Amino acid sequence: MSVLEFHAAFAWLVMIANGITGFWSLAAHRNEALRSQAFWYFAYAAHITIGIEVTIGVIGQQSGDVTAPSIHQFYGFVAFAATAIIAAYRSQLEEWRFLLYGWGSLFLTGLTIRSFFLTGPV
Repeated sequence: MSVLEFHAAFAWLVMIANGITGFWSLAAHRNEALRSQAFWYFAYAAHITIGIEVTIGVIGQQSGDVTAPSIHQFYGFVAFAATAIIAAYRSQLEEWRFLLYGWGSLFLTGLTIRSFFLTGPV
């Protein structure tokens, strides 16, 4: 499996994991029974997939196997920066943190979908 193929396959994990995190978090904002330590482990893992996906993309780009369109690289940068911003505001928005993670994770899902389907699995 090439770096490009792995990058494309891993994008599906990023999309699905962050989508689940987003909907779970929005549901947890309304229903306290869904607020568990398991949610936070899953949310952190989902957000770590963003960093892994960006790293895989950079490795693929640097290896010279593929040249990604600038907009694809931009989406990767925005997703990486958004993940850092979401994590940075978690403690400051204590009562709104589930909405922050919910909408933030759905935003990351949208960036991944847009990058994957509009620019191709580069």
